[in-house]
Amino acid sequence: MNRVVPPLVLGLLLLAVWEAACRILQVPVYFLPPPSAVAIALVDRAPLLAGSALQTFRMALQALFAATLVGGGLALAVSMNRPAERAVRPLAVALQVTPVVAIAPLVVIWSGLDHPDRAVVALAAAVAFFPIFSGVLMGLKSADPDLERLFDLYGASPVQRLLRLRAPSALPFALEGFRVAAGLAVIGAVVAEFVSGSGATQGLAWRLLEAGNRLRTADMLAALACLMAMGLALNAAIALLERHCRARLA
Repeated sequence: MNRVVPPLVLGLLLLAVWEAACRILQVPVYFLPPPSAVAIALVDRAPLLAGSALQTFRMALQALFAATLVGGGLALAVSMNRPAERAVRPLAVALQVTPVVAIAPLVVIWSGLDHPDRAVVALAAAVAFFPIFSGVLMGLKSADPDLERLFDLYGASPVQRLLRLRAPSALPFALEGFRVAAGLAVIGAVVAEFVSGSGATQGLAWRLLEAGNRLRTADMLAALACLMAMGLALNAAIALLERHCRARLA
């Protein structure tokens, strides 16, 4: 309860200031609607927003799953071979620093123009890949050196060393990377839907574009509220998973 009350109070205070400022200053609704107008838009367009949010959430989860498989698996593979790590790391960094907008047209073509959802998932996975790869790789290399020498002394096999020493050491780093990647997967899904140039996916990005073209600012903020709620829910789920894992290891 102590963790929930302060942010809740701050949020309500900010909403009250926002509402009062819009009414006192008579800000045009198309420029900045008050929170009450956004709440009305949320209620009026709830079925449409819920369907779009579910679509975006589904694509973000698929992207996160793909990034976890590829990023975690690649980190696991290169952690056992120093030359392989030196070869792969620059490529992983290059993928991370390449703007998703730059590669979106290529991914849309490769995925097939009739399957924009595949392009969105692929682009979101590319955005979420690096935190998982980096977190798992750093965690696997963070094992206690004294324990490493003890495993050498007892002639432990690479598999035994991985399962009994490095994997438990890597778990906190991997979970932190997964937490960052979860937020990036949602962002990546929305950005990818924007840049794919297709409304076939009918996610929240399409609702934002649709409302923006009609100057329906309240509807845009309602879609943004859905995105924030989605991100907070993912973050809370991962935090719960992290606490559970820490409790099991303690």
